[in-house]
Amino acid sequence: MIASAAASPDESEIQFDGPWTHRAVHASGTRFHVAEAGDGPLVLLLHGFPQFWWAWRHQITALAEAGYRAVAVDLRGYGASDKPPRGYDLPTLAADAAGLVRALGETHATVVGHDWGGLLAWTMATRYPKVVRRLVAVSAPHPLRLRASLFTDRGQGRALRHALMFQLPFLPERRLTRGLVEQLLRQWSGPDWPEPDVAARYAKAFRIPHVAHSALEYYRWFGRSQLRPDGRSYARKMRRQIEVPTLQLHGALDTCILPRTAQGSGRYVAAPYRWRLLEGVGHYPHEERPERFTTELLGWLADPEPER
Repeated sequence: MIASAAASPDESEIQFDGPWTHRAVHASGTRFHVAEAGDGPLVLLLHGFPQFWWAWRHQITALAEAGYRAVAVDLRGYGASDKPPRGYDLPTLAADAAGLVRALGETHATVVGHDWGGLLAWTMATRYPKVVRRLVAVSAPHPLRLRASLFTDRGQGRALRHALMFQLPFLPERRLTRGLVEQLLRQWSGPDWPEPDVAARYAKAFRIPHVAHSALEYYRWFGRSQLRPDGRSYARKMRRQIEVPTLQLHGALDTCILPRTAQGSGRYVAAPYRWRLLEGVGHYPHEERPERFTTELLGWLADPEPER
């Protein structure tokens, strides 16, 4: 029987071939799909919304060639990883990532996170400092900076109006599987990105059963927790200073997370800290200008004493 063109994609359809190896890794009671390449110090790559492991395709190969072990993971609820009904709060997601480092046979890693992966990385560096060797936050302010901006910066509030719509039941899931993924990618990026085939791959990944709902649960927890005890407890613990070298990269044309929101994040870092504003790119600098982004990343990783 010929399958319907409208049939939901299978998880295997987003495990694209390349100079990497796909496998499943179990951590924190959850099965995670990873793509990995190279040998050397571990660099854990955490994607954002609305994407999956493939967002790091350029960096996987570059890191491996530079002597690192690059591992890009599908976060909980995304791609070919498990999609449980709960666990989409940042403390649980940080525990996922810390457990994943240990499940990969390492005691620590450089953690590179974009968007939600960046918020997760900030959380991981605060709650599991011995697991994080270095931190790289991409298009992601420190969570307390983001939290404050929702109440004090009207411009940032308007930029995140999609997050308010995502609090609704059912409708956002439907929209994400019917064109919203492509729309948000174009809206948040700089000029000339994404190419149609790139947007189509991300849209296809969101038609895998339960992915759209799981991705929205990240937003729903963050929004609803602001006035709940769990949110207040999270914010209190996130005041702890980060003690690992930190690189923060942000696109000057980012219309999702405004540069001014991200820029004040260094106040939460007690270790050497470097801020780089990348001109001409939006919310996805690692894909919009991969060579430039990777040059910044590799140069900082190779620096034994990154400046404050």
